[in-house]
Amino acid sequence: MNRRTALTTLLAGASAPLLAACSSGITSLKGDGAGGDSGSSSGGLVIGTANFTENQVLGYLYAGVLNAAGVKTTVRPNLGSREIVVPALRSGDIDLLPEYQGSLLLYLDKKATATEAGAMQNALATVLPDGLEVLPYAAAEDRDTFAVTRQTADRYGLKSLADLRKVNGKLTLGAAAEMKKRVVGVVGLKDRYGVELKEFKALDSSGPLVKGALKKGDIDIANVFTTDVDTAENGWVLLADPKNLIPAQHVVPLIAARKADSKVRKALARLGNALTTPDLTELNRLVDKEKQDPDRVAAAWLKKRKLG
Repeated sequence: MNRRTALTTLLAGASAPLLAACSSGITSLKGDGAGGDSGSSSGGLVIGTANFTENQVLGYLYAGVLNAAGVKTTVRPNLGSREIVVPALRSGDIDLLPEYQGSLLLYLDKKATATEAGAMQNALATVLPDGLEVLPYAAAEDRDTFAVTRQTADRYGLKSLADLRKVNGKLTLGAAAEMKKRVVGVVGLKDRYGVELKEFKALDSSGPLVKGALKKGDIDIANVFTTDVDTAENGWVLLADPKNLIPAQHVVPLIAARKADSKVRKALARLGNALTTPDLTELNRLVDKEKQDPDRVAAAWLKKRKLG
């Protein structure tokens, strides 16, 4: 994650939402307690994205499938981290976000314990802010992971996050700044695994800064995503998570309920059913390695699958 743009309004306040629908463990959750098709997309949707490649691609995928369904969209990419984009959604600056189940749940409730996709979708019903809705999650998933070089793994005998405790005070973690205070980050590593770091360096997550630092040896552990093609190319070791610190991370649309009409729901459901984890990995590769534009990569993928 790199660039960050501050938005104008941050509104607070949340209430306990209700479960609106459930099908095969995939739920649609509304934070306003309303049921039925009460939203309207007639005025169009503004789609915001976080500041990393995959989320930008997802934003353009959302836009493309919605445009094909007759919904006008505007994409505001690269706005910043969850700490910026979720409040922007609540304030009405944007209407729709590509999100990830586990990270969203822990952002809203740091004490959440659900780790399985269906359970997390249901758990969101108790913490979603008023006026927001989570639509059915996609087949595609992208988890946070922690990677070390093969040399570091062999030197210290590292296979899992639990092994890091053996080298407390010796290793430096690199990640986005917000990972210092997140459960899936420094907080969780200490609480769940008893890990004490030598240092935390605020860089980015699965981006050029953290990956470059890992290659140079400026850090020992890097926060990367499971859909990042650099992991295999560099032979990095992804540390196992035996205590399930990192929850399932299926891609899920987070939307303002006022915009979630049947046209929007059906379009995003079609996309979610078609999008897979290998698809995400390949789309990331095209942007990061082939230097293609995320909007064009998304458009080509949708056209090939007759979704846009």
